[in-house]
Amino acid sequence: MESPAPAPDAAPVRILTVCTGNICRSPVAERLLQAGLDQVMPGAFVVTSAGTRAMVGDPMQPLSGDIVRTFGGNPNGFVSRQLTGKILRGVDLVLTMTSGHRGEVLQLDASLLKRTFTIREFARMLDVLDNRTDGTSGTADRAGTADGGDPLGANTAFWRGLPARAASVRHLSLPADSLENDIIDPYRRGPEVYRQMEDELAPAIISVLRHARLNAPA
Repeated sequence: MESPAPAPDAAPVRILTVCTGNICRSPVAERLLQAGLDQVMPGAFVVTSAGTRAMVGDPMQPLSGDIVRTFGGNPNGFVSRQLTGKILRGVDLVLTMTSGHRGEVLQLDASLLKRTFTIREFARMLDVLDNRTDGTSGTADRAGTADGGDPLGANTAFWRGLPARAASVRHLSLPADSLENDIIDPYRRGPEVYRQMEDELAPAIISVLRHARLNAPA
């Protein structure tokens, strides 16, 4: 007899990172988010990536792999894939590397409008939530985790509600320049551009992981 399917809230939260070729930027975000979230709560997240014009079947670029290793992730076994509507189906959160990528995601699946952000804008929103002093962010979503409730289900429910909470503070996290929403593309460019990519991407990843740690079930 088949095992019953997991309750929706208990299923892992699915996060997709998106760039153009899926060999430079989004693989770094994928591997570092997965590694960091696994430390917070193993089994609660599945992070994958895809490209809007992917170099299908290619590995991660070597300099991107070096960045992943620097921050404690594992770049091995990565294979680029093309973004499709099928890949987007059932995704809980899409984090793109540029505003242009966000637009391409929504062309494929407009239902993801409220769950798709550039990774830098999403990180700024989470910083606003984390800096609030009322202490209420996420409390209701995680109620019951300290009294024998299901911590995996509570944590995934919290994350499925996170896009709406983040969007509610968008007006408090607008950048001075819209280009600050984007991560530079280092493809076929020198090491200094990869360093710029790292400088733009790493703080955003750190903000996401900090939010995860601050809101992990007790």
